[in-house]
Amino acid sequence: MTLPSTPTVRSVDVPGARLRYEVRGRGPLVVVIGSPMAAAEFAPLADALAGDHTVVTLDPRGYAGSSVDDPDAPCTVEQRADDVAAIVDDLGADSADVFGSSGGAVTGLALVARHPGRVHTLVAHEPPLLELLPDAEEQRANTEAIVDTFHRDGFGAAWMHFMRNAGFEMGAGDAPPEPPEPSEDEVRQSARFFEIDLYPTTRYLPDVDALKNGPTRIVVGIGVDSGGLLTHRTSTALSDALGTTPVEFPGDHGGFLGAPADFADALRTVLS
Repeated sequence: MTLPSTPTVRSVDVPGARLRYEVRGRGPLVVVIGSPMAAAEFAPLADALAGDHTVVTLDPRGYAGSSVDDPDAPCTVEQRADDVAAIVDDLGADSADVFGSSGGAVTGLALVARHPGRVHTLVAHEPPLLELLPDAEEQRANTEAIVDTFHRDGFGAAWMHFMRNAGFEMGAGDAPPEPPEPSEDEVRQSARFFEIDLYPTTRYLPDVDALKNGPTRIVVGIGVDSGGLLTHRTSTALSDALGTTPVEFPGDHGGFLGAPADFADALRTVLS
């Protein structure tokens, strides 16, 4: 069993935001990124890796402990990538390995394209690159419908709509009771996800030529249990575009949550 570690908490100022990030362990540097998932959700995975890696986890701008100057300002995938590069700079490192999951995998792809040579290996775990799909137009409409649900019915209903569209089996009995008065953080972060980050993430079109011709090794990860998920399709499409074979990881889209030690072992193997 991996015992929780106490990370060092640091922050760095970037244009329009102040980013909070955590550092734990020692060894080769690996940056773990999500979007909208923040450092706390990746803590078990980071603990499992910290025995032989220096692991950095971060709160994306506008989430958890990372504040933004203007909460209504748009945020691009490229801006998120620059944020990660700024954290690597703040650590005094020339480069790092990167594990990105979901929207964080999209951030990682932009990081590789925008900052050649800063990433040794990128593990892009199930990036929701809907523009790579043959039914991209339908998927855009589905995303717009999710945002409409958020505006009409609130974040609880929108999250259920989002999960169903992603391919998860969400019966009526699976819906958690929505709190009568959501916290300010819940309202703020859900609004940021549905109104600011969801469109740029799902509509990002990676620069395949830059990814294929650059110095970074790119590994596309797919959960062994993700066969029915939308992100299985997008990850397969990315692998096809890059001319690579995807690598299976434990669990589904959030496999690092359910089995962090096994997931860390699989990630360690890919990075070695």
